[in-house]
Amino acid sequence: MADIRTRHLFTLRLRVSGMQAIGATPIGDRRIGLVEGGTFEGERLRGTVLPGGADWIIARPDGAMALDVRLALQTEDGALIGLTYRGLRHGPRDVMDRMARGEAVDPTQYYFRTVGGFETAAPRYDWLNRVWAVGTGERPPEGPVYELFEVL
Repeated sequence: MADIRTRHLFTLRLRVSGMQAIGATPIGDRRIGLVEGGTFEGERLRGTVLPGGADWIIARPDGAMALDVRLALQTEDGALIGLTYRGLRHGPRDVMDRMARGEAVDPTQYYFRTVGGFETAAPRYDWLNRVWAVGTGERPPEGPVYELFEVL
């Protein structure tokens, strides 16, 4: 059986403008993080994150945060790419509480992973339509940062 190999796609930095609290639902406490923009940069593609994306977050009863994110990316040459990913973030209660207060926390103190895919009509980036991406994330006070990797 073949090993799973990856190749770095890009670093993604998001600016979140605020949270809309839906509140306690049957599956957890739901919030929507409104993405106002950001950047992505890698060897094969780079550009900006367009306003209008959102991170649908569930604070689960077990303390984990489940993410469901949709973003519109625009490459530096003008191509539009949809990025959809799911994520999971969890850690010791005190670490999660510090992040919730906006404090800087060493990313080795918590688990933050993502998996997702792309959608585009741009011929130059058609290869992304057949890529699964996995990522690691961290949550500094200025906004989420992800390292995304193509699964080869």
